[in-house]
Amino acid sequence: MPETGNNPAASEKTGPGRMILVVGPSGAGKDTLLAGLHERIAGRSGIHFARRAITRSAQAEAEDHDTLTMDDFRRIVESEDMALAWEAHDLGYVIPSRYDEAIRRGETVIANGSRRALPKAFQKYRNVTVLLITAPVAVLAERLAERGRESREQIEQRLSRANLDVRETDGVVRIDNTGTVEEGVDRIILELGL
Repeated sequence: MPETGNNPAASEKTGPGRMILVVGPSGAGKDTLLAGLHERIAGRSGIHFARRAITRSAQAEAEDHDTLTMDDFRRIVESEDMALAWEAHDLGYVIPSRYDEAIRRGETVIANGSRRALPKAFQKYRNVTVLLITAPVAVLAERLAERGRESREQIEQRLSRANLDVRETDGVVRIDNTGTVEEGVDRIILELGL
């Protein structure tokens, strides 16, 4: 299990369980692989898939999440009553505080995250693994267009950020999602030791 290092302050961090944050560019297939992983290992003791709250209405073709207003988001952030929170793409995202209890019990939490959440995650948790789901830019563009949720300009903006990487971050597991969902899920299970 990748850890954040032998930092003396690590004992003050939330643990001993593990936070797995799934990150990657839009269109890489994070939601699809997470759904496949959830289906494959559902019911396993000690593994939790975090349900996020987002300042966006629920959509049938998108991630199943709780909805909150931007005022609610700001209130949660100010009160620090959350595991993690961040803003991206003009939206607010929250991983609820109840998942910290699972980590304190020594369990694993898998959460759809963001690169913007990584500094806070490494500061807060004793054991963090970053699961980077990625794909070539041409594949990302095709997937984003098929989604039909964004204009061409919005897709271009997302793709301009697609080359951001997390190589300098400890505990990164990289999955190039260009095969089948089953192949991607197999690799995640193997790489994460699930």
